[in-house]
Amino acid sequence: MRDYKVELEKRVAFIQKLLKESGAKGIIYGNSGGKDSALVGILCKKACDNTTGIIMPCESKRNFEEDMKDGLDVAKQFNIETRTVDITPVKLDLLKAIEGKAELNRSAISNIAPRLRMTTLYAIGAAEGKLVAGTGNRAEAYMGYFTKYGDGGCDFNPIIDLTVGEVYEFLEYLGAPANIIKKAPSAGLYEGQTDEKEMGVTYAAIDKYILTGQGDPKDIAIIDRYHKNSEHKRRMPSYYGVK
Repeated sequence: MRDYKVELEKRVAFIQKLLKESGAKGIIYGNSGGKDSALVGILCKKACDNTTGIIMPCESKRNFEEDMKDGLDVAKQFNIETRTVDITPVKLDLLKAIEGKAELNRSAISNIAPRLRMTTLYAIGAAEGKLVAGTGNRAEAYMGYFTKYGDGGCDFNPIIDLTVGEVYEFLEYLGAPANIIKKAPSAGLYEGQTDEKEMGVTYAAIDKYILTGQGDPKDIAIIDRYHKNSEHKRRMPSYYGVK
């Protein structure tokens, strides 16, 4: 197990160094009510008092109920400024504008919300001179389980090296609310969606494979497929004439 006292000190110093070098006035991040955003919010608040979490519900009942409550609980406990921006009308307007021009599948529709959320964060961040903090963990990065130019976009990410198990351990060390630690990970992209059900493999299996290279053959096959198919997400765009 990592020494989370040391981890906290190092990550706070990392964030403060970025702020000083960039000249930014503060930090902004998406408060989804999940484990990763909770940890990022806590770390950023400890590094910079001018940290703001934006809750951005979109259509999903879970967004407006369980996720919002959990996000507010973390913000209240750690004294993090919180604002709510309902992006539902924007998504519906976009779908209406596209109607008749293209037939969108579930994947296309599901990825709209994460991209609107990142647009929202950068709009507010630019207006207030704040850096946008990313909230993806190591397992999500390896699997490519994030939206390109959505939740995958940020100015910095203080937890990208942490497995899901380590995120939970860190939250326990910090004394985060139990409901954050116990709830099933979900991007809340549609009703009933959970990360593990959508991927077909557990985060525990992903963590084990990343850390040891071992696992059930069926799990490894899924993980390898996700990693291979999402390689483009972990690279900068291909530019003609540039290597």
